[in-house]
Amino acid sequence: MTQPADQLCETPSQTAGPYVHIGCTPSFVGIGVYPGDLGAAPAGEGAKGERIRVSGVVLDGAGAPLCDAMIETWQADSAGLYPGQDGADPEVGGFGRIAVDGGTGEWALRTVKPGAVHGRAGPMAPHISLWIVARGINIGLHTRMLFDDEDNSGDPLLARIDPPDRAETMIARKTGAGAYRFDIRLQGAGETVFLDM
Repeated sequence: MTQPADQLCETPSQTAGPYVHIGCTPSFVGIGVYPGDLGAAPAGEGAKGERIRVSGVVLDGAGAPLCDAMIETWQADSAGLYPGQDGADPEVGGFGRIAVDGGTGEWALRTVKPGAVHGRAGPMAPHISLWIVARGINIGLHTRMLFDDEDNSGDPLLARIDPPDRAETMIARKTGAGAYRFDIRLQGAGETVFLDM
Protein backbone atom coordinates (compact mmCIF):
# COMPACT_ATOMS: atom_id res chain seq x y z
CA MET A 1 0.00 0.00 0.00
CA THR A 2 1.38 3.41 -0.91
CA GLN A 3 0.97 6.56 1.13
CA PRO A 4 -0.05 9.91 -0.29
CA ALA A 5 3.01 12.08 -0.98
CA ASP A 6 1.85 14.77 1.45
CA GLN A 7 2.14 12.29 4.35
CA LEU A 8 5.76 11.39 3.63
CA CYS A 9 8.47 13.34 5.40
CA GLU A 10 12.23 13.41 5.10
CA THR A 11 14.06 11.13 7.48
CA PRO A 12 16.95 12.58 9.49
CA SER A 13 20.44 12.17 8.06
CA GLN A 14 22.51 9.37 9.53
CA THR A 15 26.19 8.98 10.22
CA ALA A 16 28.10 6.08 8.74
CA GLY A 17 27.27 4.15 11.89
CA PRO A 18 28.58 0.76 12.91
CA TYR A 19 27.57 -0.96 9.67
CA VAL A 20 29.74 0.90 7.16
CA HIS A 21 32.42 -1.81 7.25
CA ILE A 22 29.93 -4.66 6.94
CA GLY A 23 28.50 -3.11 3.78
CA CYS A 24 31.67 -1.66 2.24
CA THR A 25 34.57 -3.81 3.49
CA PRO A 26 33.05 -7.19 4.44
CA SER A 27 36.31 -9.14 4.09
CA PHE A 28 38.00 -6.67 6.46
CA VAL A 29 35.48 -7.50 9.18
CA GLY A 30 35.68 -11.23 8.52
CA ILE A 31 32.44 -11.79 6.65
CA GLY A 32 34.23 -12.84 3.44
CA VAL A 33 31.31 -12.55 1.03
CA TYR A 34 33.71 -11.89 -1.86
CA PRO A 35 37.31 -12.96 -2.53
CA GLY A 36 38.44 -9.42 -1.67
CA ASP A 37 36.97 -6.03 -0.86
CA LEU A 38 36.24 -3.54 -3.62
CA GLY A 39 39.07 -0.99 -3.86
CA ALA A 40 41.60 -3.08 -1.94
CA ALA A 41 44.16 -2.58 -4.74
CA PRO A 42 43.85 0.73 -6.66
CA ALA A 43 46.92 -0.23 -8.71
CA GLY A 44 47.63 -3.77 -9.88
CA GLU A 45 51.03 -5.48 -9.63
CA GLY A 46 51.85 -4.61 -13.25
CA ALA A 47 51.12 -0.88 -12.89
CA LYS A 48 53.78 1.50 -14.20
CA GLY A 49 55.39 4.00 -11.85
CA GLU A 50 56.81 4.24 -8.35
CA ARG A 51 55.15 1.97 -5.79
CA ILE A 52 54.28 3.92 -2.65
CA ARG A 53 52.73 3.32 0.76
CA VAL A 54 50.86 6.15 2.49
CA SER A 55 49.93 5.66 6.13
CA GLY A 56 48.27 7.80 8.74
CA VAL A 57 45.50 8.09 11.28
CA VAL A 58 42.17 9.95 11.37
CA LEU A 59 42.02 12.12 14.51
CA ASP A 60 38.92 13.61 16.13
CA GLY A 61 38.69 17.09 17.68
CA ALA A 62 40.27 15.88 20.93
CA GLY A 63 43.22 14.34 19.07
CA ALA A 64 42.07 10.75 19.61
CA PRO A 65 42.21 8.30 16.70
CA LEU A 66 38.92 7.25 15.14
CA CYS A 67 38.94 3.47 15.04
CA ASP A 68 35.85 3.08 12.87
CA ALA A 69 36.69 5.37 9.94
CA MET A 70 36.74 4.36 6.31
CA ILE A 71 38.61 6.23 3.57
CA GLU A 72 37.95 6.05 -0.15
CA THR A 73 40.61 7.27 -2.57
CA TRP A 74 40.65 8.27 -6.22
CA GLN A 75 43.78 8.92 -8.25
CA ALA A 76 45.37 9.12 -11.66
CA ASP A 77 48.08 6.75 -12.91
CA SER A 78 51.79 7.65 -12.98
CA ALA A 79 51.28 9.59 -16.22
CA GLY A 80 48.46 11.71 -14.74
CA LEU A 81 45.69 9.89 -16.61
CA TYR A 82 42.47 8.57 -15.10
CA PRO A 83 40.91 5.22 -16.03
CA GLY A 84 39.00 5.55 -19.29
CA GLN A 85 41.24 8.27 -20.72
CA ASP A 86 43.22 7.45 -23.86
CA GLY A 87 46.58 5.97 -22.92
CA ALA A 88 45.69 5.37 -19.25
CA ASP A 89 47.48 2.49 -17.55
CA PRO A 90 45.01 -0.45 -17.57
CA GLU A 91 46.56 -1.72 -14.32
CA VAL A 92 45.47 1.38 -12.41
CA GLY A 93 41.79 1.31 -11.49
CA GLY A 94 42.22 4.54 -9.50
CA PHE A 95 39.70 3.67 -6.77
CA GLY A 96 40.75 2.57 -3.30
CA ARG A 97 38.86 1.79 -0.12
CA ILE A 98 40.56 1.50 3.26
CA ALA A 99 39.15 0.57 6.66
CA VAL A 100 41.24 1.89 9.54
CA ASP A 101 42.60 -0.54 12.11
CA GLY A 102 39.95 -1.09 14.78
CA GLY A 103 42.48 -0.91 17.61
CA THR A 104 44.89 1.84 16.60
CA GLY A 105 43.02 3.86 13.98
CA GLU A 106 45.98 3.49 11.57
CA TRP A 107 45.33 3.19 7.86
CA ALA A 108 47.60 2.42 4.92
CA LEU A 109 47.25 2.78 1.16
CA ARG A 110 49.48 0.84 -1.21
CA THR A 111 49.41 2.15 -4.77
CA VAL A 112 51.52 3.87 -7.42
CA LYS A 113 52.43 7.54 -7.10
CA PRO A 114 50.16 9.53 -9.41
CA GLY A 115 51.51 11.92 -12.01
CA ALA A 116 50.52 15.54 -12.56
CA VAL A 117 46.99 15.84 -13.96
CA HIS A 118 46.26 18.32 -16.73
CA GLY A 119 42.92 19.98 -16.02
CA ARG A 120 40.95 22.95 -17.33
CA ALA A 121 42.63 25.30 -14.84
CA GLY A 122 46.10 24.09 -15.81
CA PRO A 123 48.31 21.31 -14.45
CA MET A 124 47.52 20.00 -10.99
CA ALA A 125 50.33 18.69 -8.81
CA PRO A 126 50.35 14.90 -8.26
CA HIS A 127 47.62 14.14 -5.74
CA ILE A 128 45.20 11.58 -4.38
CA SER A 129 41.62 12.59 -3.51
CA LEU A 130 40.19 11.23 -0.25
CA TRP A 131 36.68 10.84 1.11
CA ILE A 132 36.35 10.09 4.85
CA VAL A 133 33.35 8.64 6.71
CA ALA A 134 33.06 7.60 10.36
CA ARG A 135 30.87 7.93 13.42
CA GLY A 136 29.59 11.45 13.89
CA ILE A 137 30.16 12.46 10.27
CA ASN A 138 26.78 13.08 8.63
CA ILE A 139 28.18 13.85 5.20
CA GLY A 140 31.49 12.37 4.02
CA LEU A 141 34.46 14.74 4.12
CA HIS A 142 36.52 15.39 0.97
CA THR A 143 40.16 16.41 0.92
CA ARG A 144 43.14 16.09 -1.36
CA MET A 145 46.58 14.78 -0.45
CA LEU A 146 49.67 16.11 -2.23
CA PHE A 147 53.30 15.09 -1.74
CA ASP A 148 56.05 17.16 -0.11
CA ASP A 149 58.69 15.92 -2.56
CA GLU A 150 56.79 17.29 -5.58
CA ASP A 151 56.55 20.84 -6.92
CA ASN A 152 53.17 21.94 -5.57
CA SER A 153 53.73 25.67 -6.16
CA GLY A 154 51.57 25.91 -9.30
CA ASP A 155 48.69 23.73 -8.13
CA PRO A 156 45.45 25.72 -8.74
CA LEU A 157 43.64 24.26 -5.71
CA LEU A 158 46.45 24.94 -3.24
CA ALA A 159 46.67 28.50 -4.57
CA ARG A 160 43.07 29.09 -3.43
CA ILE A 161 43.54 27.95 0.18
CA ASP A 162 43.13 30.90 2.56
CA PRO A 163 45.01 31.43 4.79
CA PRO A 164 47.82 29.92 2.67
CA ASP A 165 49.56 28.17 5.57
CA ARG A 166 46.52 25.86 5.93
CA ALA A 167 47.54 24.23 2.63
CA GLU A 168 50.21 22.38 4.64
CA THR A 169 47.43 20.21 6.10
CA MET A 170 47.00 18.69 2.63
CA ILE A 171 50.65 17.64 2.19
CA ALA A 172 51.87 14.08 2.85
CA ARG A 173 55.37 13.94 4.34
CA LYS A 174 57.98 11.56 2.94
CA THR A 175 59.24 9.24 5.67
CA GLY A 176 61.43 6.89 3.61
CA ALA A 177 61.84 5.35 0.19
CA GLY A 178 58.33 5.14 -1.26
CA ALA A 179 56.77 5.87 2.14
CA TYR A 180 54.62 8.85 3.17
CA ARG A 181 52.68 9.93 6.25
CA PHE A 182 49.34 11.74 6.06
CA ASP A 183 47.29 12.25 9.23
CA ILE A 184 43.75 13.59 8.84
CA ARG A 185 42.58 15.94 11.61
CA LEU A 186 38.82 16.48 11.71
CA GLN A 187 38.80 19.52 14.04
CA GLY A 188 40.99 21.78 16.13
CA ALA A 189 44.58 22.87 15.69
CA GLY A 190 45.98 21.68 12.38
CA GLU A 191 42.52 20.72 11.06
CA THR A 192 42.82 19.28 7.56
CA VAL A 193 41.39 21.43 4.79
CA PHE A 194 38.16 19.82 3.56
CA LEU A 195 36.55 20.64 0.24
CA ASP A 196 32.89 21.44 -0.41
CA MET A 197 32.15 19.12 -3.31
